[in-house]
Amino acid sequence: MGHRLTAISTRTGDAGTTGLGDGSRCPKSAARIHALGDVDELNSHIGLLRSLDLPEAIDALLSQVQHDLFDLGGELSVPGMSLLKPEQVAALDAALAEHNAQLPPLAEFILPGGTQTAAQAHVCRTVARRAERALVTVANEVAQAGGAEAATLLRPELLQYLNRLSDLLFVLARTLNRAGDAASTEVYWKHQRQPKA
Repeated sequence: MGHRLTAISTRTGDAGTTGLGDGSRCPKSAARIHALGDVDELNSHIGLLRSLDLPEAIDALLSQVQHDLFDLGGELSVPGMSLLKPEQVAALDAALAEHNAQLPPLAEFILPGGTQTAAQAHVCRTVARRAERALVTVANEVAQAGGAEAATLLRPELLQYLNRLSDLLFVLARTLNRAGDAASTEVYWKHQRQPKA
């Protein structure tokens, strides 16, 4: 899969372009590079979440997610390559169903926050949504280009994965706000709150 990095500072990007895994170069302002950056940022935020005190099962789940995101990034970096499998999307569906089944239904919107781990899970959720929007932009650009570019169309699994992941991170935030404590630390949106005096 491409060349492994042996020199971190290559100076090849000094002119504002970057190399893709297939050997081609493109502007650093390209939609594909923005999407790669968003996926990388998401992975980094998940790494920060994992550095906190998490239940073992959630940490193991997020470890697999980090590996999956490298697969997803690999597909973005090497147009035409298939790395992310439908089974990886199905695993998120299963985790989502498992964790959501243990939560009470939501009657109100909740504010991002609560415990430190839940707050960081919400940050991960919002970055996942941004990465998903970036992928939609790439998919639309490639589809409009047509011709030879059609071979680099993004497979549906990539968008499905980020869509499921953002949902899962919301559910994990709720789960983490209840971990080890019968009283939830969720904060509900008060749409008719009184202004502060």
